[in-house]
Amino acid sequence: MNTFLKQWGEAAYTTIGFFWMALWAFILGYIISSMIQIFITEKRMQETMGKDESKSVLLGTFFGFISSSCSFAALASTKSLFKKGASFVSSIAFLLASTNLVIELGIIISIFLGWQFVVGEYVGGLLLILICWILIRIINPIKLIEKAKKNLESNDGNDEKDASQDWKKQIQKEESWARVSKKYKMEWQMVWKDVTVGFTIAGIVAAFVPDSFFQTLFINSGNGNTDFTFLEILEHVIVGPIAAFLTFIGSMGNIPLAALLFGKGVSFAGVMAFIFSDLVVFPVLRINAKYYGWKMSLFILFLLFTALIGTSLALHYAFDLLHTLPDPSQVKIQDTKYFKVDYTFFLNIAFLGISGYLIYLGFYKKKDVKHSMSEMAPKSQLLETILKFAAFICYAWLTGGLMVKYFMN
Repeated sequence: MNTFLKQWGEAAYTTIGFFWMALWAFILGYIISSMIQIFITEKRMQETMGKDESKSVLLGTFFGFISSSCSFAALASTKSLFKKGASFVSSIAFLLASTNLVIELGIIISIFLGWQFVVGEYVGGLLLILICWILIRIINPIKLIEKAKKNLESNDGNDEKDASQDWKKQIQKEESWARVSKKYKMEWQMVWKDVTVGFTIAGIVAAFVPDSFFQTLFINSGNGNTDFTFLEILEHVIVGPIAAFLTFIGSMGNIPLAALLFGKGVSFAGVMAFIFSDLVVFPVLRINAKYYGWKMSLFILFLLFTALIGTSLALHYAFDLLHTLPDPSQVKIQDTKYFKVDYTFFLNIAFLGISGYLIYLGFYKKKDVKHSMSEMAPKSQLLETILKFAAFICYAWLTGGLMVKYFMN
């Protein structure tokens, strides 16, 4: 019993410590994302994307890079771009870029995993797009694309959005920043459940799950091993997305879990595959089926999963060739003093202050400023209810664990 209580306290402390380490990065990333979404509208993206395939893919990648990292928002924006004339390949480029190349994700990865994974995330995001582009060119699914567009036109209503005015003028107005504040609130509303559950699971896994479990799940992992055979790396790359599917959490919440996997000895390729897997989980498959039909949804799943495997393998062997594969010992997930007075402390205080000002501006000083809601992909109400219930259980777990750690041990 004493062992369980000690592990419970350690799990709760690790979860809170993880979140404290990442707090300023979340705030910075979502402020940047909110600014971009207010000052650069989806309609402007649509008008800018040309008919030339190479140009449209590049623009789709760029607009994805400056968009939100929330998978559900990315799915809705991708659908809208595709419906209004963007090519299928440029829409896929936008989807991949908006979930893998975004700024806030890179910041979180740098905190938990180090520079190699940041490089892997951004270079890998481009490789994912390139591989999908090549596959689409080779397969050339013209009839499937035409059918998907017809499904959109028959099932979807009018989703026109107002184009923004000159962003240089808008950025000088308090009303615009009040809209940024409201968008910032929406960003947190989209991810709070995923982040809560993801960070809590990371703490529980760190405290309770033995290394032997990971050594069984991921062949030949653990014990500081970095010398994997090709078949072992391939198994890690395939199992990584399965682990992501089982956790059912978005990309931002998955990063602490990715750090845990790497710290437990999973290969670089396996961890990158785990990180890239936020678009191959069942909720995304179901939403794409609702938009485009099941055949197109399964085709997109095939594209993304194939690209994910190829990209993760390519990154692993490229880093190995350059002798820059990261060392699992660089990830310290336990026995860490998370709450030291260091740069993280001062950054958190500073960005909490900025957050407070945005909340004051948007919900008190300029509370009458209207902000149109961004379109979101249709989430499963049952899944959302379960996730919300799980988040509240996590808060109870964390409260109890901290009380055990500080008042009962």
